[in-house]
Amino acid sequence: MNVFAALTVLALLIIIHEAGHFLAATAQGIRVNGFSIGFGPALIKRQRRGVTYALRVLPLGGFVSFPDDDENSEIPPDDPDLLRNRPIRQRALVICAGVMANLLLAWLVLMGQAVMIGLPSQPDPGVIVVAVQPGEAAAAAGLAAGDRILSVDGNELGRGQEAIQALVSQIKESPGSKIHLDRVRSGQRSKIVLIPAEQQGNGRVGAQLQANVTGKTRRAQGPGEVLNHVDSQFISLLSRTVKGYSGLITDFATTAQQVSGPVKIVEMGAQLTSQGSSGLVLFAALLSINLAVLNAIPLPLLDGGQLLLLLLEGVRGRPIPERIQMAFMQSGFFLLVGLSVVLIVRDTTQLSVVQQLIGH
Repeated sequence: MNVFAALTVLALLIIIHEAGHFLAATAQGIRVNGFSIGFGPALIKRQRRGVTYALRVLPLGGFVSFPDDDENSEIPPDDPDLLRNRPIRQRALVICAGVMANLLLAWLVLMGQAVMIGLPSQPDPGVIVVAVQPGEAAAAAGLAAGDRILSVDGNELGRGQEAIQALVSQIKESPGSKIHLDRVRSGQRSKIVLIPAEQQGNGRVGAQLQANVTGKTRRAQGPGEVLNHVDSQFISLLSRTVKGYSGLITDFATTAQQVSGPVKIVEMGAQLTSQGSSGLVLFAALLSINLAVLNAIPLPLLDGGQLLLLLLEGVRGRPIPERIQMAFMQSGFFLLVGLSVVLIVRDTTQLSVVQQLIGH
């Protein structure tokens, strides 16, 4: 059930992203001829008012298609309602609308939870291990997803983000040194020894952590507290996501090991949704923000790549030659498919190893 919920959230976020492009185009009177979820051959296809809606084989994204790219289109090339014939600012709005839709959805999801369910109560003591990378120090020490860490070297970690920061700081400061942890698993408390690996002078253990949130809520004291809480939570998630992706440029070797594919994303989503509605909301908001930031990267096939071509057109005063655009987009397709396959294979392998480590 938790896996199904995670898959449903992932599919919904993709639909919202593509709906942003679609609505930005149709609202400006720009012609659209297709709205697809996934890539490859269509499993289900319906046509309405000149637009073909399709669900395709590879559920790794989606796209909105325009008559501009249809060689068999009967629409005259000089039609003012074709996307390529619109001013740059209108085309830029269509390109950016998917990112804006995901960011807006994340904010609305967090706001909806705060208004209808309430604000989260104070987290319980300790830090929760969300995921463990096979072959890393955390796995070697016997840590597994779901474990709760209460103290490090006899010092209680406390609660919330401060607890996470205390543990992370201790790990970074202890490469190659023993760290003694108090761990709780299935209600049983035990002590384990963790030895962080050394990486560029800092300790690393290969585990993802989160605050020990119970899912309990409290009533907000007023609209101001709700807005402050939602804005703070949204900005925190966005800044951490941007920082994570920027690490691919500043520290690729380390950050690339932390990049997850669809299998791992669904696994983490299932773990979060198992914590109740608060976990599901956090997963939806975090994944929506990740989709927005990822698509803003100026790479082929992503919104950022299309916006880059549009900006170059604005600087040149004329469109980029079609053969260059085609080569740019085709390279992006093979990159995206290749990366997706690699991540799926890696995630599936890691998931099997993790299940063996924890005895399932």
